[in-house]
Amino acid sequence: MKIAMVCYPTHGGSGVVATELGTALAQHGHDVHFISYSAPFRLRGFHEHVFYHEVDVSAYPLFKYPPYDLSLAAKIMEVANEYTLDIVHAHYAIPHAISAYLAKQMMRGGGPKIVTTLHGTDITLVGKDVSFKAAVKFGIEESDGVTAVSRYLAERTTAEFAIKRDIRVVYNFVDVERFSPKAPRCIREHFAPRGERILMHASNFRGVKRLSDTVEILARVREKMPARLLLVGEGPDRQASHELARKLGVHDDVVYLGTQDSIENLLGCADLFLLPSSEESFGLAALEAMSCGTPVIATTIGGLPEVITHGEDGCLFAVGDVEGMASAALNILQDEEKLAAMRLAARHKAETRFRQEQIVPQYEKFYQEVLGG
Repeated sequence: MKIAMVCYPTHGGSGVVATELGTALAQHGHDVHFISYSAPFRLRGFHEHVFYHEVDVSAYPLFKYPPYDLSLAAKIMEVANEYTLDIVHAHYAIPHAISAYLAKQMMRGGGPKIVTTLHGTDITLVGKDVSFKAAVKFGIEESDGVTAVSRYLAERTTAEFAIKRDIRVVYNFVDVERFSPKAPRCIREHFAPRGERILMHASNFRGVKRLSDTVEILARVREKMPARLLLVGEGPDRQASHELARKLGVHDDVVYLGTQDSIENLLGCADLFLLPSSEESFGLAALEAMSCGTPVIATTIGGLPEVITHGEDGCLFAVGDVEGMASAALNILQDEEKLAAMRLAARHKAETRFRQEQIVPQYEKFYQEVLGG
């Protein structure tokens, strides 16, 4: 097949999944065309059957804001015509599915089929905006096929947008060879020179990730044992977490690593991964940590219970239950046998339920169903 991947290129779950899916499909012999305003950050090196098309956004002075959705539609049409695409896979309902629909209309109803994958933010944040809700619903209903990354997200989308059509659940996945306990990893002593336990969090540091909760968990753990917190990413809540760490007296034990492209080399260094989010449609960061053999302490919201089994490969608590999370962290970190068992269980879960080789064929099958009408 000839497939276009329309996605954001930034450090977020949707861009990661789109890129990993595209490169995996290319390994299966399909031609994959990435269409975005810059190359996706995980599209490293040369890949057979992979092409990249950059969207040029007009800087015409009449426009107060560059019309990215129109530029994207024009680029999709251009690539579809030049390469005779079979599928345009839009990651996010808006603007990507809408732009794909517009491109198809400009092709007078011909052109490729549109598959839209809902990743969460397009439903849980953008979709809540009254001015966008009709557009999100339209993008979903006019797609030829729709998938969601968790049962939670599929059910929430159906309920909130009164969707009548089928939304196929296709879970996110992980390359268990790259995200592995055996992968090259950071030197633990660099971050924990005195043998401290290592907690880790990775995100875009937005409010829904509750970055300050990770600092509070560290402070409570530090009362009982030496520990350090590695924070991977950048975002608006970074400064507030700095200030809280100073207030709680743990600033010297919080290490800000910034945005990291090769996070698989860091995850294996951690003893526990913290994801205390207030909104999480799947939790790809949690899955990647588990694949590296790192148990996850997270919240009981969204799709996280579909990824993490409480007490086996991680622990789940109500949003804001910092005391419970810290207590669980201490309970695990003070029991070497329990930590070792949870490491094995986390890795086993990734290998048996979410490995790339299991999930990518589900997308191929779905494409064939869409092409078959």
